Amino acid sequence: MTKTPILMAICLMLALNIAAETKVHIVYLGERQHDDPDSVTESHHQMLWSILGSKEAAHDSMVYSYRHGFSAFAAKLTDSQVIQLSEFYELQTTRTWDYLKHTSRHPKNLLNQTNMGDKVIIGVVDSGMWPESESFSDNGLGPIPKRWKGKYVSPRDFNGHGTHVAATAAGSFVADASYLALGRGTARGGAPRARIAMYKACWHLASIGTATCSAADMLKAIDEAIHDGVDVLSISTSFPIPLFPEVDARDAMAVGAFHAVAKGIPVVCSGGNAGPASQTVTNTAPWIITVAATTQDRSFPTLITLGNNITIVGQALYQGPDMDFTGLVYPEGPGASNETFSGVCEDLSKNPARIIKEKIVLCFTKSTDYGTVIQAASDVFNLDGYGVIVARNPGYQLNPCDGFPCLAVDYELGTDILFYIRSSRSPVAKIQPTRTLVGIPVATKVATFSSRGPSSISPAILKPDIAAPGVNILAATSPNDTFYDRGFAMKSGTSMSTPVVAGIVALLKSLHPHWSPAAIRSAIVTTAWRTDPSGEPIFADGSNRKLADPFDYGGGVVNSEKAAKPGLVYDMGVNDYVLYLCSVGYTDSSITRLVRKKTVCANPKPSVLDLNLPSITIPNLAKEVTITRTVTNVGPVGSVYKAVIEAPMGVNVTVTPRTLVFNAKTRKLSFKVRVITNHRVNTGYYFGSLTWTDSVHNVVIPVSVRTQILQRYYDEN
Repeated sequence: MTKTPILMAICLMLALNIAAETKVHIVYLGERQHDDPDSVTESHHQMLWSILGSKEAAHDSMVYSYRHGFSAFAAKLTDSQVIQLSEFYELQTTRTWDYLKHTSRHPKNLLNQTNMGDKVIIGVVDSGMWPESESFSDNGLGPIPKRWKGKYVSPRDFNGHGTHVAATAAGSFVADASYLALGRGTARGGAPRARIAMYKACWHLASIGTATCSAADMLKAIDEAIHDGVDVLSISTSFPIPLFPEVDARDAMAVGAFHAVAKGIPVVCSGGNAGPASQTVTNTAPWIITVAATTQDRSFPTLITLGNNITIVGQALYQGPDMDFTGLVYPEGPGASNETFSGVCEDLSKNPARIIKEKIVLCFTKSTDYGTVIQAASDVFNLDGYGVIVARNPGYQLNPCDGFPCLAVDYELGTDILFYIRSSRSPVAKIQPTRTLVGIPVATKVATFSSRGPSSISPAILKPDIAAPGVNILAATSPNDTFYDRGFAMKSGTSMSTPVVAGIVALLKSLHPHWSPAAIRSAIVTTAWRTDPSGEPIFADGSNRKLADPFDYGGGVVNSEKAAKPGLVYDMGVNDYVLYLCSVGYTDSSITRLVRKKTVCANPKPSVLDLNLPSITIPNLAKEVTITRTVTNVGPVGSVYKAVIEAPMGVNVTVTPRTLVFNAKTRKLSFKVRVITNHRVNTGYYFGSLTWTDSVHNVVIPVSVRTQILQRYYDEN
């Protein structure tokens, strides 16, 4: 499969004829990014290695490395390799990876250190994939890793969901990707040279007209993936609350993931799309990496100009022509006795056609479901209207509405438009085509739909663990997808944020092959961003916009570069998870059945608060408690860390000892955290943090505390 050359210049290629097969090409990269000339040369070898497949081939191809006054190199390359090189190092991606600063521009960053995930195998459990997509081109890849034990069974995708997920995790570079000419850039996955093993466990059932993923199929897929030798599992599926116990096979994700993690395979799962209500997060087992969804610093503004020359910015995916001023209406009475007038989006079809015909229609809805926008657009179109403006709570799933102008605004802007309509004798408006806006002033927010903590089954386990972009993510899809456009689609959900994290986890697994799944989870949680790229706080959208807290985004937004060098990790293994299962009251027999090893829980049982998580969550503090954590030094041997405490409101937190000194013989150290509440009534959760810092690394864990003087008390007030 071939790829389209990238037109945007990052490299200036000047060819000197040497032979028919190869030519010497000068690759000019501009100003040096490093003071050390050796680092400059290393970056050149890394670039060639990513194309040619080995260090040896990169060394043999290199003719000159220009590393003193500027950065460039001369190498023997074929024309197709030149195209690949320009694609691999294109300046601007479709946004997600640039937003996360997960790029290849520095020779020692995670992508280059791992050769973009080469030889890592990501298992994806989903609806299948469309292997003909350019995002799954194997150009430049070597043979399948010898440890692979799987066999090929067709995983043909029926709706594009699995294709989109797989391409987000490990899709190859595809130049000039866009959706309806929006979000244009180079599409790629988080680990673009990793291999994808797709396990089709979700099927379309004609009898119910939708897709379903049964627990039996999910468990079988995970079992096969363990056998086949995947390095990471990405599962963008969740089952709704109430949650089954983690030892119950009906929770296929928890049971299957336990066995995968026991074999050293990190399992990354979606947290669900039932937000913004609390206690809706799923896939909450402590051995799973659970992912929330955020927006990114990109939006699709669509200008609405009213007849009074006021311009309002909506969001849409409209790529039709500029509209002239057109009649604007909000359907409301009075009319004839047998007529219905309704400005409710779900009821637009009930309005008389004469009210809607040749007009732009404003309507209001309480729903955040993008299907409401689609249906409203269809109803207005069928009544010969020219467009629809939907006022709603932010939902973030945009839709092209088959080319019909359909825009979303919030209630405040919708009310502004309604005021203009009601105060004008002949209200008019015009709509301009959608544009792509990137960077400031677009803010990062936890998406409305992203399920929230605390966990309903084990509230002492912080969930979600981490957040990543999951709104309007551009990636490959199947031709069967309703919203297919030249091989791509934009989708939203924690299904989309999960493979973002899975791709990064694959690179961490490649860089640190001996790290446990718990260590990898710790690395991404303790190094996450808690502000957006401009340094502003991250908000959480919902019924009321508020500052995001750990129940919205776990540790924060994933930061791949920091996660590669976390300094300290909170590590765990199977024995720790067994103690957890004992601590929450599962029977000896149920735990024995899960771990296939006779288990007798201690009496008294251990405290769930002592599970060595990269977080502290105390859901029922009556007075005080002391808990224990253990950290492992994965940084410089002689590191010294000091504790910095940001206590939750009304709570005293002390750490003993306050200094941790590591050396060649001491890689692990434990500390105790004493938490005392000053509250005298039941409270909600208050949040803080505990940071270990050596002035280079800041290892941050969230602290969440709820005072419960009356235990197991539901407050209706």
